[in-house]
Amino acid sequence: MTRSPGTRALARRTRTMPWPALASVLVALLAVGLLPAQAGGAAPHAGDEPSLTLVTLTGPGLAGLDGEESADDARQRMRRDQDQLLAAVDAPTPVYRWTDALNGFAVELDAEQARTLAGNPRVALVEENEVRSLTALSSSHATAAATSAAPAPGGAGTVIGFVDSGIDPGNRAFSDVAPLGPDPRYRGECTGAAEDGSWKATACGAKLVGAQYFVDGFGADGVRSGDSLSPRDTAGHGTQMASIAAGNSQVPVRVDGDGMGRRSGAAPRARIAAYKACWSAPDPDDDGCATADLVAAIDRATADRVDVLNLAVAGPGKIDTVERALLGAAEAEVVVVGAAGNDGDDAYAAHPAPWVLTVGATSGDVRAGVVEAGPHTLHGRMASGTSVTGARVVHAADVAAPGASVRDARVCRDGSLDASEVAGAVVICERGATARVAKSEAVERADGVGMVLVNKGTGSVNADLHAVPTVHLRESAGRTLSRWVRSSKDARIDLEARGTVRRTPQVTGFSSAGNPRLSLLKPDLVAPGSEVMAAVPGGWDLATGTSASAAHVSGLAARLLARPASDPQQVRSALVTMARPVRDAGVSKAGAGSATGGALPPVSYLVPERHYRTWLEGDRTTVNQPHALLNGSQSQVERTLTNTSDRIVRVQASTEGFTDPVRVFPSWAELAPGDALTFMVTLPEDTAVERGTVTWSTEDGERTRLTVVSGR
Repeated sequence: MTRSPGTRALARRTRTMPWPALASVLVALLAVGLLPAQAGGAAPHAGDEPSLTLVTLTGPGLAGLDGEESADDARQRMRRDQDQLLAAVDAPTPVYRWTDALNGFAVELDAEQARTLAGNPRVALVEENEVRSLTALSSSHATAAATSAAPAPGGAGTVIGFVDSGIDPGNRAFSDVAPLGPDPRYRGECTGAAEDGSWKATACGAKLVGAQYFVDGFGADGVRSGDSLSPRDTAGHGTQMASIAAGNSQVPVRVDGDGMGRRSGAAPRARIAAYKACWSAPDPDDDGCATADLVAAIDRATADRVDVLNLAVAGPGKIDTVERALLGAAEAEVVVVGAAGNDGDDAYAAHPAPWVLTVGATSGDVRAGVVEAGPHTLHGRMASGTSVTGARVVHAADVAAPGASVRDARVCRDGSLDASEVAGAVVICERGATARVAKSEAVERADGVGMVLVNKGTGSVNADLHAVPTVHLRESAGRTLSRWVRSSKDARIDLEARGTVRRTPQVTGFSSAGNPRLSLLKPDLVAPGSEVMAAVPGGWDLATGTSASAAHVSGLAARLLARPASDPQQVRSALVTMARPVRDAGVSKAGAGSATGGALPPVSYLVPERHYRTWLEGDRTTVNQPHALLNGSQSQVERTLTNTSDRIVRVQASTEGFTDPVRVFPSWAELAPGDALTFMVTLPEDTAVERGTVTWSTEDGERTRLTVVSGR
């Protein structure tokens, strides 16, 4: 599981461009037809030294074959083709070979070999291996104890595959609790790990049905010593995503003695398969997921026949090798869900392809707390359920430990606070310089009983899982508190937990928006992605980022797939058409709206998996997406609605949200089971930017929404 010494140094890491620069590049790519259907070409190598390179052959992998050729014959043919290409450039033995999701391999090549293969007509794409980050934002870290509870219905008989940082099989969110429904179609395995004596193949069971790991692209020599060369999760991200999507139902959560309610995954009866392809390095800046490992994990998950595939990894706004592998998964009738990314307006949303459900993030319910300081009631965020009453309060800058600088004490660096001054007090710490939760740990070590964290400028206000009860305040509230403390002799304050406050979902600032110049609306939809309670190795934590949003939608997909007579086409359509509009969301921020789940509607926008490959090859007219993005001179869009129920359905169209009149023709139909209605939506030709919905309603009140956006 090693690679040549030069590979690690030459592996490229994804970086985002500022929005204007990225937009100009994307426009140029669109003009020459390289985005989104990119064919051929080689990513530039960093020098003359060989580097790990991903090579994709033309045509599909086994998942996309449609003919009389047997799987064994097709696999042998693909390997012969791969051998011929390798021999043509005198390449070494590949690090990986892929035949299920796509036909390709990963091998050490120099620049000349890569250029030669890129020019071969049998090669679709050549790219250099690179390391990408997970789509999670920094969160708190705390240990907790929880007991499992019997799962409620949802996802029975399905398997969600997670290409991520592994999983903690000992977390009670994943304990074997019957019943989990019928045996799934899954045929993967739970691998052993010779280099991790604590991981056994028996770690899997009824809930965790499979676990494998892929490290040859990242390089075992580049893995941090504290990480585990096994499917075990030491970073926590993979465990978080699995619990959000498929954690057991109604698991009581306690963090440092605080009761935090009960937690259920979106599909608590779904089974879990972990594919570890993301690793920790000695330098945290080098943490991430090598594209070669990602493709290998996707290829394996496709062969294993997972029902839903969850990927929460940052990516470029183009069709690359990873996207082509995800196409193979979709061709194997897998519902593929990907995170949009956390770059806000600095980069376009990842996964600009119709076969991936791209998910952005919303904020919603918040954990609130207040600081009662004399006449002032200062509102902030507080995760702890424990209040502090009548406590002495000190400014951290005033209680620096002997030998510590005031500058370090002000931001509550570890060891900077004088315990003789802090003991029994609430400490006012300024944000910055060190992690938020590290500040409360410093207060706890100095025997403080609470913390008020104050912003020094604009910034988010977060309810983290702190070591002591903590209220996080905005800058203005922090100034009010500081002035009152300075002017009051023997000042004492209360930190009061207010619990969870319900708020209308809004798209978060960090959630990446789609490219309005593409032919697809991205993200497809949005879901909760701010301070979501999730399992981590040894306990619980709060997850923030579009990764949490994608995991939520993966669970909803499993719930829908578990329903009788459902299939991936219906589920992809239902998740988008049942989404609810998000108030005050930008045109390309929220997609079709906020994910809701619910029952399968009787009508669907079906997309046969083979149509995705036709789209990849350049035909943009065949994909019957459950939303529409018009650009350029477009003023019309055609879609086909199919009755996927077992009864006659009468549907009537209505429109809402559009500024100008919009015509739908035909606007009503009676559909027998299996019947389809092709209709046209026409916008005024002089419309510049427009967004609205075409809703088809049945006599029983069922509604199916088609979001239409004009970005001209």
